Amino acid sequence: MERYREIRTGEKGAWLSLGAYVFLSVLKLVVGYASDSEALTADGLNNTTDILATVAILIGLKISRKPPDEDHPYGHFRAQTIASLIVSFIMAGVGIEVLIQAMTSIVHGGTSVPNMMAAWTALFSAVLIFAVHRYNLRLARQIDNHAIMAAAKDNLSDALVSIGAFVGVLGSWLGLTWLDPVAAVVVGLMIVKTAWGIFFEASHTLTDGFEEQRLAHFKKTILQTPGVEAIKDVRARKHGSLVLVDVTVQVDPELNVVESHCITEAIEEKMNREHRIDHVHVHIEPKQ
Repeated sequence: MERYREIRTGEKGAWLSLGAYVFLSVLKLVVGYASDSEALTADGLNNTTDILATVAILIGLKISRKPPDEDHPYGHFRAQTIASLIVSFIMAGVGIEVLIQAMTSIVHGGTSVPNMMAAWTALFSAVLIFAVHRYNLRLARQIDNHAIMAAAKDNLSDALVSIGAFVGVLGSWLGLTWLDPVAAVVVGLMIVKTAWGIFFEASHTLTDGFEEQRLAHFKKTILQTPGVEAIKDVRARKHGSLVLVDVTVQVDPELNVVESHCITEAIEEKMNREHRIDHVHVHIEPKQ
C-alpha cells in the first residue's frame, strides 16, 4: 500500500533529525559548560529532548507500518499521533527545568561572561538544523505525514532557539552580562511554547477534532459529484496520516441500487483523487 511506503520514506527524515540532534546536543553541552554559557547549555538540553522526541517519532512510525488486524481495522497509523503527544510531555518537562535554572541565575545575579566559541557554536547549530527543517518540511508535504511535519516544526523552533542563544552569548560578551541568562529564559519559553503546540494538535486529533475549513472543502467536492443532490451530514477524523470521512448524501429516490452504488464509487474516487482520502464511508438516502 502506498501509505506504508510513504511512512518508510518519512523515517529517513526522522533518522536525519536524530543524527543532527545527537551531534548538536553533545557539541552544545560540551562548549556550553566549557564556556560557562547558560543560553547554549539550555539549547543543548533542548536538543537532548529532541533526541527522545525523535526516537518516539521513529517508534510511532514503525508501529504505524503494521498492517490492519482484527483489533485495528483501520491500521495502526494513530501511533504517530500518540508519539507526538509523548514528545510534548518530554519537551515541556525540559523547558520548565531550563526556565527554573535561568530564573535562579538571574535572581542570584550571575555575571559570568561566556567566550565567543559559544556564540559561533550556536550560530553554526542554527544553520545546520534549519537545513534539516527544510528537508523535513519538503518531505512531510510530499508524503502528507503528520509526524514528520511535527518534526519539521520542532526543527524550526530549534533553529530559532539557537539564534536566541547566539544573541544572548554575543550580548554578554559585549558587556551585557545579564543577556545570557535572559536568553536562556527565552529558550525555555520557546521550548514550552513548542511543546504546547504539539500537545494541542495531538490531543485535538486524538479527540477526533477536525478543521472546519478542510471539512468544507470535502463537502464542496462531494456536492460536485454527479448524482448527489444534497448532503445531509459529513464528518471526518484523523487517524495518524490518514483521514477517515463519513458522509450521508441524498440522491434521486427513483434510482435503483446499482445506480446509487455507482454514485458512492464516484464519490470515493473523487475524494481520493482530489484530497488523497483513502477511506470514505458513504450512506445513501433518498431526497425527500
